[in-house]
Amino acid sequence: MTSEQLQKARTFEETYGPRVPESERPLFHVTAGVGWLNDPNGFSVYRGEYHLFYQYHPYSTHWGPMHWGHLKTKDFLKWERLPVALAPDCEYDRDGCWSGGAVELPDGRQLLMYTGRRAQEENGMEVAYQTQCLAVGDGRDYQKYEGNPVLTAENLPDGCSPHEFRDPKMWREPDGAYRAVTVTCAADGSGAVLLWGSGDGFSWRFESVLERCRNEYGAMWECPDFFPLGGRQVLIVSPMEMRPMGLEFHAGYGTVCMIGSYNREDGAFSREAVQSLDYGLDFYAAQTLETLDGRRVMIAWMQNWATVACQAHGIRCYGEMTIPRELSLRGNRLIQNPVRELERYRVNPVVYRGILLSEETSLEGVRGRVLDMTVSVAPTSENGYRWFKVRVAKDGERETTVQYEPESGVIEIDRSRCGAPYDITHVRKFLARRQNGKLKLRFVMDRHSLELFVNDGEQAASLLLYAPESADVISFEADGGIVRMDIEKYGLEMP
Repeated sequence: MTSEQLQKARTFEETYGPRVPESERPLFHVTAGVGWLNDPNGFSVYRGEYHLFYQYHPYSTHWGPMHWGHLKTKDFLKWERLPVALAPDCEYDRDGCWSGGAVELPDGRQLLMYTGRRAQEENGMEVAYQTQCLAVGDGRDYQKYEGNPVLTAENLPDGCSPHEFRDPKMWREPDGAYRAVTVTCAADGSGAVLLWGSGDGFSWRFESVLERCRNEYGAMWECPDFFPLGGRQVLIVSPMEMRPMGLEFHAGYGTVCMIGSYNREDGAFSREAVQSLDYGLDFYAAQTLETLDGRRVMIAWMQNWATVACQAHGIRCYGEMTIPRELSLRGNRLIQNPVRELERYRVNPVVYRGILLSEETSLEGVRGRVLDMTVSVAPTSENGYRWFKVRVAKDGERETTVQYEPESGVIEIDRSRCGAPYDITHVRKFLARRQNGKLKLRFVMDRHSLELFVNDGEQAASLLLYAPESADVISFEADGGIVRMDIEKYGLEMP
């Protein structure tokens, strides 16, 4: 039975979603039906298709009582919008259906697990409680489980906060058992990841504290994911209140990837390597799934809580996801690249080989705001060069730059002149290494976003652009020497 609140959200989306101009939406990246979008939820396989839910407030372009929006796809790029899946319509989730996960049950139904938020006044102050809840459906319509909530404060280990207990990510083990990870605030005031187990997906028990922050990587952690990859185990979290650590981690909201080993018998994870998941300005709350052909694919919210007030006037849809990315390991490093399906949408190739470059140069056929472009540069002499720079989304007044300095190994992205009328973070620096003297940069642009992939995915950096789409000039420049440059550029079109 569809509740009044859920039907209201569905009707609102059906009425106002078609009124959002296509010019306000990217071509390939996920957006909300209408209104506000943040964290990806329930990224999973169901009945041979890939489903994605998301944190959703259809009634405005600002965060509000959370619903679950819903889409599905067969190739991660062409998405079909489905009706709103969840609304905050029960006592235990009256203030929001927060982030969570999804799995396909053996009987063919789809099980959603999410955080229900309920706030109440205590001693003159608002206090919020977070519990874990379930809903079951057929890929379109969902009924909340009569036994909700299935995890409450009573299930938490000693010292964990019922006010910071959220974001379940659920999966099935090869033996058919279910596992989930959630985050909580531990006794030391910082985040921890808890591991839970279930035989049927409905009755859950605490198993172990999988990992603790210990105030080392931020404070409270959010949106965990935990999965095997290349014979190792990977834990992803999104910390709040990060402190900068060299050029690896920046201040504020971040994303951390931990690579290690996992003992299923005692639920112990041993951390062996730690890295930033994205080095850009707009990336948070990543989720992954295993594809039907065995790949691990990740998607994230291409935004930052510190910049969400930076909105154009009069828009009806705000927020988008990153392009889904294939993950792999190269030694102790997580590698990420756009899903290979993107190549199906390439059109109008433009290729240049061996361009000798020093002063700022634009090349015929190399411009645009919806494109997939790879640039490789190498010095032409032992003396090298001081820096190499690519300017995109340029029109004489506005531009966004990506600059590399080989001596320091630093890449700097700078959108301070991209057209944003707000004093938000615009510059980020991170380290990159050359491979046999070469640097390889892949630019994926989709109207108002840029995702940069360095050296075949060793680093990724995501950022939003605020210049009008008419700012489509691209130029290249080197200083302190001549570089040899190869370019392979494609337009992208949706059939």
